[in-house]
Amino acid sequence: QVQLVESGGGLVQAGGSLRLSCVASGSISSFDAMGWYRQAPGNQRELVAFMPNGRSTNYPESVKGRFTVSRDNAKNTVYLQMNVLKPEDTAVYYCCAVLTRGGGYRDDYWGQGTQVTVSS
Repeated sequence: QVQLVESGGGLVQAGGSLRLSCVASGSISSFDAMGWYRQAPGNQRELVAFMPNGRSTNYPESVKGRFTVSRDNAKNTVYLQMNVLKPEDTAVYYCCAVLTRGGGYRDDYWGQGTQVTVSS
């Protein structure tokens, strides 16, 4: 089964940067999309970046201009570069792989998550 492993989280001061990595057990090119989500205590899991295969990445307004997704297909790895971090960015960050099928069916796979903490 598909395995996703996130890494790169840590403690950083506001205004700082972190780069998260997501390594997949298989080819990330085989998925229809890769994404990053985050979840803070007491909050719903929210989208950080959504990267359809072969198409432009979508970012919500909360991170647009600060976060950037990239990928290395040879290493089966997706990255999330986070700049100008804010305390409200504090959350567990999750990697997601999406596979869609005919008829609107969808399968998704999740990593274990990596903690990002931004101090004031």
